[in-house]
Amino acid sequence: MKGVRMTPSEALVETLVAEGVNTVFGIVGSAFMDALDLLPAAGIRFVSVAHEQAAAHAADGLARVTGRPQVCIAQNGPGAANFVSAITAAYWAHSPVVAITPETGSMGIGTGGFQELDQMAWFREQTVWQVRVNRPERMAELARRAFYMAKLESGPTQLNIPRDYFYGELTGDIYKSLEISQGAGSRQAITDAASLLANAQYPVIIAGGGVSQGNALAETMALAEYLCAPVVNSYLHNDSFTADHPLGAGPIGYCGSKAAMRLLAKADVVLALGCRLGPFGTLPQYGMDYWPVDAKIIQVDMNPRVLGLSKKVDVASAADVREYGAELLAALKSAMQTPAERGGRLSEIADEKKKWADELASWSSSTQKPMHPRAFLRALSAAIPKGSIVSTDIGNNSSMCNAYFTFNDIRQHISALSWGNCGFAFGAAMGAKIGRPDKAVFAFQGDGAWGISGIAEVMTAVRENIPVIAIVANNFEWGAEKKNQIDYYDNRFVGANLQENPDFAEIARNMGANGYTIDAPGQAADVIAEAVASGKPCVINALIQGGEEVLAEPFRRDALKAPVRYLDKYRHLNAG
Repeated sequence: MKGVRMTPSEALVETLVAEGVNTVFGIVGSAFMDALDLLPAAGIRFVSVAHEQAAAHAADGLARVTGRPQVCIAQNGPGAANFVSAITAAYWAHSPVVAITPETGSMGIGTGGFQELDQMAWFREQTVWQVRVNRPERMAELARRAFYMAKLESGPTQLNIPRDYFYGELTGDIYKSLEISQGAGSRQAITDAASLLANAQYPVIIAGGGVSQGNALAETMALAEYLCAPVVNSYLHNDSFTADHPLGAGPIGYCGSKAAMRLLAKADVVLALGCRLGPFGTLPQYGMDYWPVDAKIIQVDMNPRVLGLSKKVDVASAADVREYGAELLAALKSAMQTPAERGGRLSEIADEKKKWADELASWSSSTQKPMHPRAFLRALSAAIPKGSIVSTDIGNNSSMCNAYFTFNDIRQHISALSWGNCGFAFGAAMGAKIGRPDKAVFAFQGDGAWGISGIAEVMTAVRENIPVIAIVANNFEWGAEKKNQIDYYDNRFVGANLQENPDFAEIARNMGANGYTIDAPGQAADVIAEAVASGKPCVINALIQGGEEVLAEPFRRDALKAPVRYLDKYRHLNAG
């Protein structure tokens, strides 16, 4: 479309169409109503949520399962401000979300008018690129750039539009933004990496989120098989390598796989693919300081800023993981003429996985009511159909599921990752279900996180006919923080107990969804099957045990200390 007369609103909406956007998440607002009016005629579905945070999470979830930039929009001021936490989650997930934030009119900026906020400052550290439209005539150009930068840097962008700039007349061009590959990176770096790996005694691969985002599973498998190298998933990227592959050892990080950590600890060379080696994802767990401090590190990521940031790296490549993987395999085949010996290594990996599976089973065998959380998670992971998409929140039980949920392909695990904001899972699951209507989509969260956003968004799922299945681990407490109060504060519980929770299943039914309550692991399979078959939004209220005996180790043991009190009125609160 070239040299066409149109309004700025038409230019914006036609740019969305050119970029392949068919769904926009948000809440209706006067600031962008002129563009909103065009969406149905453009073939774009507007999903009206209960809270703007869920809109941004939904756009994030949709972007993660499709691999394409997705859009959320909000009223200026308070509406846009409600995006900030969710856009930060997308930032740390490297998720290409385009946040459209109308703002106060151009002549009113800085005057303190109704719903005025310096929206650029609010999003500056949470986006890979942002722009304020400075002329209505530039609407298509700058919108197109927002999509390009979201793809190029794999992260959220902000398109900030003074509300009067939706109106007027312009002559402009509409076309799709460029698709750019990062390529395989430096040839010398690939040669150096191949040399290190060819001479390694015990190479281990860390498959990070970039393997999923870069559609590089096949290349990662080929490298692992040629090297006969164990593959561990980076923290909360349980779908970055298939769990049923003989070389797949499971996730490292909080509440992850002991097998993965024990195998990683043996490495003399670590190949980190699409992984920023985030500090929280490599902290000691289960009393094991498993990071191989003497190992040579090869790090590959599309973002050069993270290379060598948190770990000393011996070889680094700013590269597309898929293209890099293919080039590295070719270099490996030149450096080592035959694949690595398989028998002993495969047997060792299988033994470690069995040892961990047996230990996990021993932790998960309780038949008590209400359910032991591990017994519930074991039953739940077996009941969820293979190939499903699962979004997970943050908190004690959401983290504990890191040891249980397994996946057979990329783009199946949608997690809160390093931002760790409660209330993530349900909104992200709605977006994922819209992107993959052929898949069963589950949202797993604790009762605290459910209260933040899940309950309200059931209305959205019912109204918009988005058949997401929510699973609420209901233990009537903020478990992760309660564990800290148990271990460090002598069982002085302040704000951690949620003893007056309502019946979440009944609330769901009142909203028009299906609601189920289960209190025994043996009930999980039938309820999951019924929920999937229903084709409706569902809420499963899972009553589980809480308290000291069932909670995982402290979430932030690295950041807590025993309390010290000096003032007389607090002295009795001293540790010990």
